Amino acid sequence: MDRFSFLNAAHTEFFAQLYDQYTENPDSVEPSWRSFFQGFDFGMTTYGEEYENQAPAQQMAEYAANAPADCSLVSEKLQKEFNVLKLIDGYRTRGHLFTKTNPVRDRRKSSPTLDIENFGLSAADLATVFDAAQVVGLAPCSLQDIINHLELVYCQHIGIEYMYIRNPHVVKWIQDKLSVNANQPKFSVEEKKAILNKLNEAVSFENFLHTKYVGQKRFSLEGGESIIPALDTLINRAAEKGVEQFVMGMAHRGRLNVLANIFGKSTQDIFSEFDGKDYDQEYFDGDVKYHLGLTADRVTATGKKININLAPNPSHLETVGAVIEGITRAKQDRHFEDDFSKVLPIAVHGDAAIAGQGILYEIVQMAQLDGYKTGGTIHIVINNQVGFTTNYLDARSSTYCTDVAKVTLSPVLHVNADDAEAVVHAMSFALDYRMEYGRDVFIDLLGYRKYGHNEGDEPRFTQPVLYKIIAKHKNPRDLYAEKLLTDGVIDASYVNGLEESYKAVLEENLEASRKKDLTIITPFMQNEWQGFAQVSNDTMLQKFDTSYSKEGLTQVAKAISTLPSDKKFIKKIEKLINDRKTMFFDTNLLDWGMAEHLAYGSLLQEGFDVRISGQDVERGTFSHRHAVVKVEDSEEEVVLIDSLENKKGKFNIFNSFLSEYGVLGFDYGYALASPKTLTIWEAQFGDFSNGAQIMIDQYISCGEDKWNNQNGIVLLLPHGYEGQGAEHSSARMERYLQLCARHNMYVADCTTPANFFHLLRRQMKTNFRKPLVVFSPKSLLRDPRCVSPVEDLVNGSFQETIDDATVDKKGVKTLVFCTGKFYYDIVAERENNGRNDVAVVRVEQLFPFPAEQIKEIIAKYPNADDYVWAQEEPKNMGAYSFMLMNFDFVKWRLASLKAYSAPAAGSYTRAKRRHADAIRMVFDKNLFR
Repeated sequence: MDRFSFLNAAHTEFFAQLYDQYTENPDSVEPSWRSFFQGFDFGMTTYGEEYENQAPAQQMAEYAANAPADCSLVSEKLQKEFNVLKLIDGYRTRGHLFTKTNPVRDRRKSSPTLDIENFGLSAADLATVFDAAQVVGLAPCSLQDIINHLELVYCQHIGIEYMYIRNPHVVKWIQDKLSVNANQPKFSVEEKKAILNKLNEAVSFENFLHTKYVGQKRFSLEGGESIIPALDTLINRAAEKGVEQFVMGMAHRGRLNVLANIFGKSTQDIFSEFDGKDYDQEYFDGDVKYHLGLTADRVTATGKKININLAPNPSHLETVGAVIEGITRAKQDRHFEDDFSKVLPIAVHGDAAIAGQGILYEIVQMAQLDGYKTGGTIHIVINNQVGFTTNYLDARSSTYCTDVAKVTLSPVLHVNADDAEAVVHAMSFALDYRMEYGRDVFIDLLGYRKYGHNEGDEPRFTQPVLYKIIAKHKNPRDLYAEKLLTDGVIDASYVNGLEESYKAVLEENLEASRKKDLTIITPFMQNEWQGFAQVSNDTMLQKFDTSYSKEGLTQVAKAISTLPSDKKFIKKIEKLINDRKTMFFDTNLLDWGMAEHLAYGSLLQEGFDVRISGQDVERGTFSHRHAVVKVEDSEEEVVLIDSLENKKGKFNIFNSFLSEYGVLGFDYGYALASPKTLTIWEAQFGDFSNGAQIMIDQYISCGEDKWNNQNGIVLLLPHGYEGQGAEHSSARMERYLQLCARHNMYVADCTTPANFFHLLRRQMKTNFRKPLVVFSPKSLLRDPRCVSPVEDLVNGSFQETIDDATVDKKGVKTLVFCTGKFYYDIVAERENNGRNDVAVVRVEQLFPFPAEQIKEIIAKYPNADDYVWAQEEPKNMGAYSFMLMNFDFVKWRLASLKAYSAPAAGSYTRAKRRHADAIRMVFDKNLFR
């Protein structure tokens, strides 16, 4: 053990208290301590210089540790006192390794043990009275009594890890908390009956489903039923502490039980889902029953009204953890600004998932970051000790599945799931810690699963020994009932009465359910979405008024082009901000960044909020945004748009940590709970969005279809072939277009600042919300050809297509369709070649595909006989495959690179040569790939 491991907060406080007592009255302390303090005073007088920078309590601890063994100033009795302190420290640091927390397995032996011989003590010392007992809240008592106390606190059905926490006040708070009742539960008779009642609901619900729907997947809770009374207690106690809303995320295990017995979901609806009935709505396809979410209002026994939310989730187990953090933050920002205590996130994990899924690390790293913190999450692991069929020894290298908690120095409680009172007790501790410190806390609920991964599996294929034990093991309700019966809390008929009463309700609901023809799915968090409609492609393709007054834009322009006069900025910042003023007030030509800021400012004036996050978004990866500027000498942050007159909304922009998956999940959740916030996630490069592909595939593209949830998240994905290599060219347009169907999202690739302005405004000005994927520019951010007059912002609207206004339509033979930056490359080549017979049409919105507009454009070119889809991406990428499915009005040819495995060449010379080849194909129909 570390030589000074006993020098923790409680020990040094103990030294200090005794020393203060000694200085006031030397005879009041035990003689060996009196001798020690006399020696300490002498030592400090003689050798004190080497300790002068330490607190007195730590000085004396180190003095004792360094004192020679035969030093007369440190008696044998006092040396034993310090050994007892080391023993106490051993229990605090390692006691969790020697607990009785596993209900079905003998835990692995750990070394070194907590045997007293390892701490310089022996059986001869067991009857000796030690003052060190005061460190654990006891009066001076025998070593045996101290050990008995430590065994109760640290080595029973609750093991706790916390000694790595660096804040001594937090450590002392935890130790004081553990000292109450020696960390043993203490509940009233009514509280015990309430725990038993919720346990009965949990057990009876699973038994009922198991008999009525034999072999159907339900991912049952058997083996972890004690989470139900624990969650019930958590929600009720948190409400008494002022929490008003809960946001919960969990995967499959026990989800139906939680929905029924915590969230109050109608079991009639659950039975309809088991019966496989069709839905009562046509515009969504739904999801399997153990993926669905719910929002409900509960009233506690004392009349507190609380709002509880269980977020829907896909089979990618831990993704929902990021989503609930975003939902929580949105609710906090909207309803309880600057008070994180009012909304509490609860994340329920599986043991294999929390250890194996990398997104957990990303979520944990968010916990204390300004843009993502939520005031602490209570993490609960339903620990089955098996992942699918994989034993825990093959599922991780760490000691515990919860070791990711140490990243943020969060305490972890390991609890035996068979002991319902211990589980509820641990949950109460977790709540108190979260409310006191606003930080994460983890509960590792060690149980088992009664059946296989699902109810159709045969677990004995892979864990035959374990499942022999489980088959004979009593459930937590029966174990607890036996305890209460022994203690005289209930009589023999009490549990049967509870079970029969609950089962009768389920039978009644099953009968009623089977009289219904359709399944009713209640949208998640519908209270946040009042006034918003679900719409089809036809509505999405309508024109919406996104214009804004010149007066309002002028106010925005003044705010974002004026630096505070009392602060000093670097010359480049001064020039950038002054250029904004010149653009708007002098040249009347706006670049991309200016139009983007004007869009945000206009929305803020109209009462919408704006939230932007992602890597480097404050400045912008390509140094175009500069939404936040830094004072030269102090690095103080200045957000110019915050000085905007008549600003009714809030503007928040956050540089994220280097995460895509976790951050996009967070922002998706934020948008899900805040439809009146323009929520934007920007990828550093569009290619990097593939790190968040699960969020895009499983939530963004299909959340409305699966769960009836609208979401207005905006993805800005820098895209464009400019010789920057394979990973900095393509945002993989083809992948998003492959995901497009019916009315699920917008996909756009704009070519003018004005169109981008209207696109962003449209996202907020409709009475519906759809995800928006924007392939945003890189070189066009500063291209002098890519500008828009102010009037286009004042009077225009978003243009799904832009016809060629520079040609005589009757003289056009070749009609080219393209998207994004490639338009400017094609036009430049047309000018070089003097090809007036070529028109270039821009498809600004790829989905929903503006088919009718394209037909109208084609009709304007009566003499065209050569139709081209042109793209800078290789043939197997970009929009080509999408166009094959949707652009069927005329026979057209492709102008693009041939198919490649990598999006672009690494050689700048080769990349430019290929790009030029693709452009030449536009003008020469005889060139084919």
